[in-house]
Amino acid sequence: MTAQSSQPLPQIRVAELAQRLATPSDAVQFVDVREASELALAKLDGFEHLPLSEFAEWSGDIQTRLDPQKETIVLCHHGVRSAQMCQWLQTQGFTQVRNVVGGIDAYAIAVDPSIAQY
Repeated sequence: MTAQSSQPLPQIRVAELAQRLATPSDAVQFVDVREASELALAKLDGFEHLPLSEFAEWSGDIQTRLDPQKETIVLCHHGVRSAQMCQWLQTQGFTQVRNVVGGIDAYAIAVDPSIAQY
């Protein structure tokens, strides 16, 4: 995955993510790009799991797995892999992607201390 976008990358802070998760909406889709081993340690409900390491396996059908017209919020451990995913999604015609600042690590610290940190 090397696609780069010249567009600024929209972000979402973990407090806002918590609010979005608390009020589910069909207008939003959530994606977690971490590895299965990471999900076993810490995860948030409602996220589609698309590990970056398996990019070749799911990238070809991204238009059917996710809706390019919906707001798409992407999560990883600290926000680096999710930023890469957001940039790539933009090149695929996704217009409302947002990267979770600080990832699940920040979420565990600021929002839900019951989520394991690793």
